[in-house]
Amino acid sequence: MSNKVLGWALATAVLLGACGSGAPTAPSAQTSAPATASSAPATSTAIPSTSSTSTSAQPAAVSKLLVFVVENHSLDQMSAAMPYTVALGRKFGAATSYRAVTHPSLPNYLAMTGGSTAGIVDDAPPASHATDQPSVFGQALSVGGTAKLYAEGMPGTCATASSGTYAVRHNPWAYHLGERAACKQFDVPLMQLSTDAAGGQLPNAGMVIPDVCNDAHDCDLATADRWLRTQVEAVMSGPDWRAGRLAIVVTADEDDRHHGNVVLTTVAHPSLHSVVDTTPLDHYSLARLYSEVLGAPPLGQAATATSMASTFNLPLGGG
Repeated sequence: MSNKVLGWALATAVLLGACGSGAPTAPSAQTSAPATASSAPATSTAIPSTSSTSTSAQPAAVSKLLVFVVENHSLDQMSAAMPYTVALGRKFGAATSYRAVTHPSLPNYLAMTGGSTAGIVDDAPPASHATDQPSVFGQALSVGGTAKLYAEGMPGTCATASSGTYAVRHNPWAYHLGERAACKQFDVPLMQLSTDAAGGQLPNAGMVIPDVCNDAHDCDLATADRWLRTQVEAVMSGPDWRAGRLAIVVTADEDDRHHGNVVLTTVAHPSLHSVVDTTPLDHYSLARLYSEVLGAPPLGQAATATSMASTFNLPLGGG
């Protein structure tokens, strides 16, 4: 069996059956033509929700996107060792054919936030190479929105060199030279996340970067899963999530180079109920989602990537 099929089968089995009792036994299938920015969802399976909470006919529009990124593990590995993250996908939405675009870490982060790897093929710091291409963070500011990257272990703001458990290669905004002034203002240590979440001040374009232990680079996936549970549930307790303004994505930068670069990716929003999306997606699709949430043109290769907003049928607010 191929890695792709194995990954899909394992993830679907885990998402539908391994996270508690009472899972539905007869999901209904929805299929349509391949998704574009304006099309209906492509190949997703909507499973009836087991929650007793009623849903409104007109869900709140998504105007904020917050992405959490972990490190160097495949869909198979994450599905087997991250029960909270899997349960999050089972409750809301999961993409089972989502791929990173390359190796190593840095170009994948740039693809997520800029729609391009900028030709970078290593993990060197900004002093060795950077890009003048725009990021979704700069794009958010340019259209009158807000942007913020929260990096655990980072000393000060927009640190351009690794220090302790902070790895600059995981901080894509630090590589965008033309946005350095904004980076110095809005690329901040993780401690600001809880304050922004509690105050309903999460950004329109946001990213959360754990340190090299909590992202499962140097520590195990169970550690990363526990960290995610703490951070995600704090965000979900805030008014942005409760009002339906916020969508959350959890993904990995890349796999371990042995599973076809397929990584577990969960998409959470109050309008989603147990959606399993088998559409081929990648980090350019995520960059496109950022821009679609902002109501702005997708950057770089994100312009031709499959729309996650469409495949997950997310209600967008346009910034």
